[in-house]
Amino acid sequence: MLKKIEIFFDKFNIILGKILAFILILMILNVFYDVVMRYFFHNSSVGMQELEWHLFSLVILFGMSYSLLEEGHVRVDFVYENLSKRKKAYINIFGTLFFIVPLAILVAFGSFEFVNDAYISNEISEDPGGLHYRWIIKSMIPIAFFTLIFTSIGYMIKNINIIKEAT
Repeated sequence: MLKKIEIFFDKFNIILGKILAFILILMILNVFYDVVMRYFFHNSSVGMQELEWHLFSLVILFGMSYSLLEEGHVRVDFVYENLSKRKKAYINIFGTLFFIVPLAILVAFGSFEFVNDAYISNEISEDPGGLHYRWIIKSMIPIAFFTLIFTSIGYMIKNINIIKEAT
């Protein structure tokens, strides 16, 4: 049963990774367009420059969740790499429960007021020609951290399955 749940979480994370790859391509095209316009046509757009950091924010915020699938998150590898799979799984569960999830809960719930203030004030860019509806990108903060909590559950299940297989 846990193996099926692990597969569900992995599929979710794979889809998230594909979406992020697409967003990254859009960001690259946006930067390319901005550079060409600025250096060849001496014309630039504040809105396009702001879109760059909006797209980059999405990649970073949601990339945290995807990094769990790829085992790309930060840890002390010189200690970790020499351990057995079972010990690694215990460390991963401990780290997820006591570091990732509490921090994600803190940021997710702590950012509600930040997003709400931006929404109520209908916050827009301070620069002429900038993007409107800044609350949309700010609302990605709690969504990304709730996604991190969700994918952390899948990561813990994966590590529980590793412990069960090692026994």
